[in-house]
Amino acid sequence: SGFNFGGFGLTANPAVNFNIGNFGVSTTSTPPFNFGNSLASAGAFGGFGTTTTTAGPAFSFSAPTNTGTSGLFGGTQNKGFGFGTSFGTGTGTGLGSGLGTGLGFGGFGTQQQQTTLGSGLFSQPAQTPAQSNQLINTASALSAPTLLGDERDAILAKWNQLQAFWGTGKGYFNNNIAPVEFTQENPFCRFKAVGYSLMPNNKDEDGLVVLVFNRKETDIRSQQQQLVESLHKILGGNQTLTVNVEGVKTLPDDQTEVIIYVVERSPNGTSRRVPATTLYTHFEQANIKSSLQQLGVSLSMARTELSPAQVKQLLQNPPAGVDPIIWEQAKVDNPDPDKLIPVPMVGFKELLRRLKVQDQMTKQHQTRLDIISEDISELQKNQTTTMAKIAQYKRKLMALSHRTLQVLIKQEIQRKSGYAIQADEEQLRVQLDTIQCELNAPTQFKGRLNELMSQIRMQNHFGAVRAEERYYIDADLLREIKQHLKQQQEGLSHLISIIKDDLEDIKLIEHGLNESIPIRGGVFS
Repeated sequence: SGFNFGGFGLTANPAVNFNIGNFGVSTTSTPPFNFGNSLASAGAFGGFGTTTTTAGPAFSFSAPTNTGTSGLFGGTQNKGFGFGTSFGTGTGTGLGSGLGTGLGFGGFGTQQQQTTLGSGLFSQPAQTPAQSNQLINTASALSAPTLLGDERDAILAKWNQLQAFWGTGKGYFNNNIAPVEFTQENPFCRFKAVGYSLMPNNKDEDGLVVLVFNRKETDIRSQQQQLVESLHKILGGNQTLTVNVEGVKTLPDDQTEVIIYVVERSPNGTSRRVPATTLYTHFEQANIKSSLQQLGVSLSMARTELSPAQVKQLLQNPPAGVDPIIWEQAKVDNPDPDKLIPVPMVGFKELLRRLKVQDQMTKQHQTRLDIISEDISELQKNQTTTMAKIAQYKRKLMALSHRTLQVLIKQEIQRKSGYAIQADEEQLRVQLDTIQCELNAPTQFKGRLNELMSQIRMQNHFGAVRAEERYYIDADLLREIKQHLKQQQEGLSHLISIIKDDLEDIKLIEHGLNESIPIRGGVFS
């Protein structure tokens, strides 16, 4: 099966389009680059078979006509190296057209994207002579090379197209002109996509400058003080300047990002941050830059927000090698235009770099989530402890409230001593007596409340009771128990006295019987 790089996503494609048969390369039709029929149906490297080609150029640099080439092993019609639908309709979910259902690179969407020499590429205004010559040479190398002067030039054109697709190599097209150098920035390179990056929101007055070190984060943090002193020396060792580290972040490939700012103190005691652009310009000086490189700095940049004019300029001008249609679609598909800006991703190295950065950020987010989870667990423990203390303070408050009420009652009694009871007080007394009678009823509230209170106290003090082997009983309940036991004791005493009286009566009866019947005295004795 072929491969479909859909938006740089490697997915298997069921179509078998990159078929090597009879020592030739047979592909499906419809080439992605419309250079005319000379490229669309040119039979090149056709399996050593007979190929039939016609020439109908779409771009008027040259119009070669290839009528065919005689093969070695028969008459197989091929379109070898004809990256037709093999590099045609992709199934990527990116922004434009893919390169194929076979070895396709559907990096920019599901619509079929055909990049022709006459649309969007060479129609840019204000081309300089050097640029025009470069474009003419590129078009000649891709469409009509005249290096050999025979049908092999068509094979060479296909090979140059393949190199342009891949973004590497040299395109030979004329004996008297130097070959064209194909890079990944060329407009025909298919290993491209458009991603989105977060725009910085820091102001120039914040003075934040990013320094990327080729050292690990642990080394930077362990030598942070020495690093600050070295930067201060690079700035001239001025005593009015202070270098501060805003943050340290790990980057892929054992690199570390350090964000710094410089505070300048004036003689009158005030201080301000050196603007980021000013500090960055100072770092970009040749002697300063060499000193930073000795410290291990590989990159420096000012972290400032883009002005609306800068954002507008970036969005209006597509990057080098990116089709304007794809760039416009990227702007339309921007999920958050206020915070994100489209950026091109050219080649697998850039894709790998973004993937590593994404993995690094994912690890940092997971670490932060773990820290937050630990903080939440600690807060939950503190909440449990606080709730227990609140309940304890509530009990103390209730006890103090009762004591305060008792003090107020005694104070009120002393204040009203010697005065007759007033009508409202008498009414209150009657109500209180009524409530007291209801509460004191055995089957009413007080008995149930006492029972519940005793159970609650037993449960609350169960652990302490078991540890200390001591029991606590409510005073009112203890008084009632004593009263009940006293009544039981009085009842037992009364029963004992009755039994004693009965025993005395029985003895009298027995004595009387012994005196009236002396014959049976032996029996009763």
